[in-house]
Amino acid sequence: MKIKIYSLKDIKKLIIVGKLAANILEMISEYIKPGINTEEINNICHKYIETKIKCISATIGYKGYQHATCISINNVVCHGIPNYKKQLKTNDILNIDVTIIKDGYYADTSSMYIVGNNKKNKTYKVCKVTQECLYNAISIIRDGIKLSEVGNIIQTHAINNGYSVVKEFCGHGIGTDFHLKPQVLNYNGYNNNDIILKEGMCLTVEPMIINRGTEIKILKDGWTTITKNKSNSAQWEHTLIIKKKGVIITTIRKNEKK
Repeated sequence: MKIKIYSLKDIKKLIIVGKLAANILEMISEYIKPGINTEEINNICHKYIETKIKCISATIGYKGYQHATCISINNVVCHGIPNYKKQLKTNDILNIDVTIIKDGYYADTSSMYIVGNNKKNKTYKVCKVTQECLYNAISIIRDGIKLSEVGNIIQTHAINNGYSVVKEFCGHGIGTDFHLKPQVLNYNGYNNNDIILKEGMCLTVEPMIINRGTEIKILKDGWTTITKNKSNSAQWEHTLIIKKKGVIITTIRKNEKK
């Protein structure tokens, strides 16, 4: 499998677009309040993408998708379609996922939000553990590591906390296109096709974790993916560039910096 290695010139561009993607998720946080609907949230993000940071939404027109964001509430695992009828309620959890293009380079990132920001909310733990799965994976990624190790550390942390991993969706290579090789599984499913990461590769890690059960289904709209048992789920995502010792998190947000 041939996986693209990016030059220093490319990496500078990837860092720029990653920071801009992070800015979107930082900006939108103040709007996450009871009563706002997901179409309004999408429209705020879309306007910000086009007018403030002068980027292109990678999702508008992608396989017929018509929005600048995916907004997934509670038991929606991923690819929730923004809709005026979907109003946020106190204690809802939601994921906002954005992918943008700047000068031909892509960044893909997502964040969880709790409506009302109540961290005593019983659904807060699944959000927290899913973010820990992401951070645990990032902590081991470097030149020379196998992708199976990334999947193992995500799945192990989820299971140890009583949760399950969504296996039908995964991270991916990214950079000069939206979805590139390799697939970045959230479990060890590589068998004899394991992949060794190399310096200069660019990829996303995006664990999706379910509160209980494993079965999901895609609704008739062809996008919205929900848990069959209506259990809540969470997802976090970052775009990373592989280094000799560690990674560059291009989409890191200010509230994540220590």
